[in-house]
Formats: sequence, structure tokens, C-alpha cells
Amino acid sequence: MWAISFAFVEAAVVEYLRALYYPLKEGGFHFPVLTLRQIEMLGDEHWRRVLIELGREACTLIMLATLGIVAGRNRREAWSYFMVAFGVWDISFYGWLKLFLDWPSSLLTWDLLFLLPVPWVGPVLAPILISLAMIVTGITVLHLESQGRPVIASWMDWLLIVLGGIVVIVSFCRDYENIMNGGLPGPFLWPLFLAGLLIGCVAFAAVLWRRPS
Repeated sequence: MWAISFAFVEAAVVEYLRALYYPLKEGGFHFPVLTLRQIEMLGDEHWRRVLIELGREACTLIMLATLGIVAGRNRREAWSYFMVAFGVWDISFYGWLKLFLDWPSSLLTWDLLFLLPVPWVGPVLAPILISLAMIVTGITVLHLESQGRPVIASWMDWLLIVLGGIVVIVSFCRDYENIMNGGLPGPFLWPLFLAGLLIGCVAFAAVLWRRPS
């Protein structure tokens, strides 16, 4: 309920921003996005709003992480609650935007996903797949924790999981210079994205496979 409610707040903010900066476009948003130069030309108020938006995104991560810290009894549970909350929040966010703006028109609609440290872009389906993987992973770990069967990952497991995450992030951020310069997104590298997702999922599955029954 917390994640779904928080997603409503985030979607409401995005609805306001889209009404302000993309009022004549379908769904209130389309690429290309405003460049930093265009924002500067609008005036100090709009540049300040960019900085506020960056702070909002950072605080979103802090709030989700804090939920995990408060709910978890140990680091494994804290990470798991964070992953579940993040996944539910992200999917609910798009659900609320669909209700508010009838956007996205499909799961393959492109979105500006994140701004830190550079713009992340990709089809809506991509972050939803990541969110589903995070929810399943988090619930699995929490279930095993409740049975007194903790999931213990080695440094090699963590290395592969982090590697998978980095590959996914690269697939989102590789075109950031073009996006910042007001260009349209290039073709999304689904093979790269799916490779990163697969690396992380296989690494986690290997941890479960090695666990004593």
C-alpha cells in the first residue's frame, strides 16, 4: 500500500510537469525533450525546477531504501523489502499515469526513465520487466527468511548480479548525449538489455540452486 500510494504522488508530480512543459503533445509528453539550453532560455525559475526534479528523484530512492531498512530485520530482508517496494512502486507509477493521462499508449512507448547521473531512456516494458524481476527476487528471499532458510550469496554471486545491473543501465544510458541535445531515441538495444537481465536472474537462480534443501 505504501508503494502504490507513493506511486500516486510521483505520478501526480509528473502529470503537473507534463502539463507545464508538454501541454500540446499527446499524453502530455513526447521526445525530443527540452535541452538544457532551452531550459536556461526559459529563465532561472525553470532551471531551478530542473534541480528540484533531480532532488526529487534522489529522494525517491532514499525513501524506498528507508522503507527497506525500517522493515527488514537484517541486510538481506532490507534489500528484499527495498526491491519489492521499488518494483511495486514503478509498476504502479505507470498504472497511475495511464489512469491520469491515458499514457503510455503501449508497453513499447518510450519514456524518460531517470535523470541521475545522466538521462535514462527506454520502452516502458523494459523497466517493468526489471520491476517484476525485483518483486519475484525480493519475495523469494523474504519467504525463505521467514522459514529460517536464508539466502547467502558469495562475492562472485554479487559480482555477477552487479554486472547484470550495469549492463542493463548501459542499455538505458548509452544514448544520453543524443537525448540531452534534443535528439530522438535511437533503437533500443533489447539484446544488451536482456543479456543484463539474464545475467542477474541466472546468478540469483544459481544461489538458490546451491542452497541446501
